[in-house]
Amino acid sequence: MDKYIKSLPPLATLRPFEAAARLESFSRAADELHLTQAAISRQIRALEDDLGVMLFERRNRGVFVTREGREFGRTVSQALESIASSAQTLRGDPDDQRVILFCQLCEAFYWLMPQLADFNRRHPEIEIQLATSTRPITEFTGRFDVALQTNGRPSGGHRLMFTAYDEIFPVCSPAYVSDVMTPLNLASLPTHRLLHHRAEPADWLEWEGWLSVMGIANSSLDHSAAFDSYPLLLQAAVAGHGIALGWRRTTQRLIDNGELIRPVVESLPQHDAIALYTRQGASRHAASDALLGCLRDVTC
Repeated sequence: MDKYIKSLPPLATLRPFEAAARLESFSRAADELHLTQAAISRQIRALEDDLGVMLFERRNRGVFVTREGREFGRTVSQALESIASSAQTLRGDPDDQRVILFCQLCEAFYWLMPQLADFNRRHPEIEIQLATSTRPITEFTGRFDVALQTNGRPSGGHRLMFTAYDEIFPVCSPAYVSDVMTPLNLASLPTHRLLHHRAEPADWLEWEGWLSVMGIANSSLDHSAAFDSYPLLLQAAVAGHGIALGWRRTTQRLIDNGELIRPVVESLPQHDAIALYTRQGASRHAASDALLGCLRDVTC
């Protein structure tokens, strides 16, 4: 045992390092651990001195995880998760019938709630706790058991369970096109007021990309408005402010009740649009498996 103890780095440095590597930010790691940014920096510098390698590059007032830092961060994260899971097992888990589901805000609001209502009827013994965000799961600082987000967004080391189909097509209110003949000609879309969602990081298909795939490249999109919230963008479309790109799962209910229509017939299939994850290092339990099974049934 003594040889392992001698090989271990300073244990106090591991949590600050794991958080900084996962979030790729000293400041966000400091917020998560309720420490100062200077304290995070000191602990990581001490860990680098002990290991004799650079775990982060410091440049332009930013930090960037090195290849060695990313690999070691994955190892440390898995180890901490394993220790936490074993400790929780020894304590006994009073919440083994509770599942924390992380989900993007728009999917939660427009699509997921009816699915969860059906799940609750079938599994009244399981409590679902919903955590929503407009940010990727790599920036979520809370605990979760299952996560659902747009495929391609940063996911860190969390385990991908499956992906699911969706499709993307323009949507608008009936009032917006009340004085023109529909369906619209696809080539005429750039002349309309298009509603954009400007996401950070830029991991969201936007009008330029959608039109390009449809064969309409280098179009001038002068008549447009931008939103940093997709739910707000959809409400703008419902209110008649223009045409938005809609994902079927988040817009179908609005189409079914007549608040939105599809002004063109074309759509873009996305075979791996949605990704479902379980938390890195988390042990499997029946409640999470039941929720994953339900989500697989309604997404695949």
